[in-house]
Amino acid sequence: MSKIFKTNAEVILGKILNPNELAAPLAPSKIEMFGPRAACLISEKGPLWVSDTGHHRLLGWQNLPSYDSQPADWVIGQPDFNSEGQNAKGKPGKNTFNVPTGICRCGEGLAVADAWNHRILIWKKLPEESNVPADLVLGQADFNGNQPNRGNSNAAANTLNWCYGIFYYQGKLFVADTGNRRLLIWNQLPQENGQPADVVLGQPNRSSRDENGGSNANAFSMRWCHDITIWDNNLVVTDAGNNRVMIWSGIPLENNSPCTVVLGQKSFDLVEMNRGAYFPKANSLSMPYGVAATQDWLLVTDTANSRLLAWKKPQSILSLQGADADLVIGQNDFHSKGENRDYGLPTRNSLNWSYGINVHNNTVVIADSVNNRILLWEIDSNY
Repeated sequence: MSKIFKTNAEVILGKILNPNELAAPLAPSKIEMFGPRAACLISEKGPLWVSDTGHHRLLGWQNLPSYDSQPADWVIGQPDFNSEGQNAKGKPGKNTFNVPTGICRCGEGLAVADAWNHRILIWKKLPEESNVPADLVLGQADFNGNQPNRGNSNAAANTLNWCYGIFYYQGKLFVADTGNRRLLIWNQLPQENGQPADVVLGQPNRSSRDENGGSNANAFSMRWCHDITIWDNNLVVTDAGNNRVMIWSGIPLENNSPCTVVLGQKSFDLVEMNRGAYFPKANSLSMPYGVAATQDWLLVTDTANSRLLAWKKPQSILSLQGADADLVIGQNDFHSKGENRDYGLPTRNSLNWSYGINVHNNTVVIADSVNNRILLWEIDSNY
């Protein structure tokens, strides 16, 4: 049931455990990561950037890694490869992080969701060495601020609160403003610090921040949006708190536009994990955090079920409402949810609370978070 993926991951980044060795928080180095939550492969041959979330830093590989546990070439967020700590144990700045999560190519540069500093950092050019300072900040007035919603109780179009996901597509910047239970869209790449968003989805206005817009779940609302992609020119957002994936027909231009269909639930008003059952099914989700798309496939990290689900592009997205996934990766079947398949040690084809996923051509990069590793997996070109 995982035909589009080759049997095993080709390359594993991070420390590989020996038999009978349990995963544990790891001291930072050029190799070891702690709970990485996202990655971005810039081109087919690299570079590769990884949010080493638990160590509050980015790791960069100049070229696409070709062997297991290959050491990183660059670090941003810490003075060296062996240091860790929120904001490098100091104050926020142009090249510090506090729980960096989402990461994406952004125009000619790079953008990172610096979640617990409640901001987005943007580099106008791709960094090509360690600790290059960012050029632009969103969500805060300047690089020194790090309060949720700039210290206010309400949200605004220029504030953020626990922003976990980020995506860039054809000049538009999308941010999962998770703590404010909304998605923000900039119609053009921002040019000024603290520039307000143009479109707000998930809330009835720009100041609201209630779960599900202050009501029950519906086609407009979000509870814990986390990641974003575009699939066949349709906006896709993981709404982890409602255990579903939201899909819009096209890319919304108006505030609070409703989504068209959801995956993981039978209808817009239902929200339970695995549709109220303990074990998953082909049409259920439990805290889906990551999403990515190829031309023909939508890939979703079904995080709490420790699996990856794939839906093949249909003739019409309307047929996707509550639809079964076509493929499962990381489990033996659609009804299993064990971490590392059977609660054992990680293998080259198992997952343990995987968060982020990124696709470039035939290479899929998975942040296998609780296993403290990054998987580079090839898509079988025959599919």
